[in-house]
Amino acid sequence: MQSTLDSIRQAAWPKELYAKARYYRMQLATGAGALGIATVVTLGGSQYVQMNTVEVFHVYLENQEVGVVSDPQVVDDFKLAKVKEIEQKYPDVHMVLNTDEVTLKSEKAFKAKSDDQGTLDKLSGMLTSHAVGVQLIVDGQPVGILKDADTAEGLFDEIKSKYASGKAKDAGKVMVLSAAAPKELQAGESEMQKVEFVQKVELKPIDIDPSAVQKTEDLAQKLETGDIQPTKYTVAKGDCVSCIAKKFNISKQVIYQNNPWIVDDMIKVGQQIDLTVLQPALSVRTVEKVVENQEIQYETEYVQDDTVRAGITETINAGKNGLKKVTFNVTKVNGLMMEEELLSEEVIQEPVKAKIRRGTKVIKGEGTGKFSWPVISSSLSSGYGSRWGKLHKGVDLTSSNKSIMAADNGKVVYAGFKSDYGNHIIIDHLNGYRTLYGHLSKIDVSVGKIVEKGDKIGTMGSTGDSTGVHLHFEVQKGTTPENPLKYLKF
Repeated sequence: MQSTLDSIRQAAWPKELYAKARYYRMQLATGAGALGIATVVTLGGSQYVQMNTVEVFHVYLENQEVGVVSDPQVVDDFKLAKVKEIEQKYPDVHMVLNTDEVTLKSEKAFKAKSDDQGTLDKLSGMLTSHAVGVQLIVDGQPVGILKDADTAEGLFDEIKSKYASGKAKDAGKVMVLSAAAPKELQAGESEMQKVEFVQKVELKPIDIDPSAVQKTEDLAQKLETGDIQPTKYTVAKGDCVSCIAKKFNISKQVIYQNNPWIVDDMIKVGQQIDLTVLQPALSVRTVEKVVENQEIQYETEYVQDDTVRAGITETINAGKNGLKKVTFNVTKVNGLMMEEELLSEEVIQEPVKAKIRRGTKVIKGEGTGKFSWPVISSSLSSGYGSRWGKLHKGVDLTSSNKSIMAADNGKVVYAGFKSDYGNHIIIDHLNGYRTLYGHLSKIDVSVGKIVEKGDKIGTMGSTGDSTGVHLHFEVQKGTTPENPLKYLKF
């Protein structure tokens, strides 16, 4: 019986532990060391169990056990590899794996078993993936799907950059305050104040079919053109720019913009003109502060001299124009100017008044040489200068008061209708200057009438080539148009 027990122990225990146990058992048999053998057997067994206790990790997917691994890093590396694998398979689509549903639970057990590769193989077959993207919504209407928000923001920046300078890309960002004062803009300089979309733009994350993701260049074209097909027109005999614009019910501005080769409205029979009117789904509004130097026309003082024959003049003191710095806010939509707001004027150099001696014969209707505003409480909606490929010969004024007044004494030399100016009046001030008042809804004077400064001559309207109710006002020196703001002050 004792021999049988020894055989079992020898088979189950390690060799060294068995030898010690046998030694103490023999001592016990002789009546010595009973306490010693009990202690060594207990300590030896505990160490053996401790040495063979292993920590393993049970892997679960949605609370379903997949298998057991030896280290959590095994699963982390596996998940990372699967993400890279799916990214390579679908480079143009953002795919999402359900790896966030994988959980681990640790366990310490005697001679616990794990199977890393078998567990990962099984987990690989249980993982699922789906595509997600962002839907671009403009004014509540879905217009396309992109890979992710970063791609969409890149598209927005690309569209905005076409209508804004490099400085505009930082417009609206909070700048770090410094001790240095902000730089004051000088004449000829500009500063972008705002770059934004006219429409309300939203990005909505959604689950998608991978084939639904659009290329950024395709979606950009759709947003900027509205999928409008080009419209071409061949110039026929008798055509003119304004005639073609009216024929197709479009603005001349579109024609100038689409066909920059047109100079001074010169077109020839057989030439092809692009009349495409884009209807972009996404429009960019920019607000830019612009600073310009403008001349201030000097005033003229006439000294009556009854010793000088009527009509003869003599310069006593030559006049000299002054200079002022004018600051505007210019608002554009897709690069086309929509509004000019006069912010401030700063006189840099005062004009020098001219002094002229002339005959005493009074010429009825002769102007004073100093102009007043033709509209009370007016606002500037468009200034003088190059606009849309041609010279804007005057300024456009708007006001709640629609009465139009003579800017100076003079004689009415034209009062009628033409397609470009609509109903308009031209006053000769009999001193080398003329003023023109365009787009009137009503004319209250006739050719030959002598008017005094401030007399009502008509009513503001939108006749002729006009985009809204306003007054187009010109100042002409001889036959040359000049900037009316040289002669007027706000």
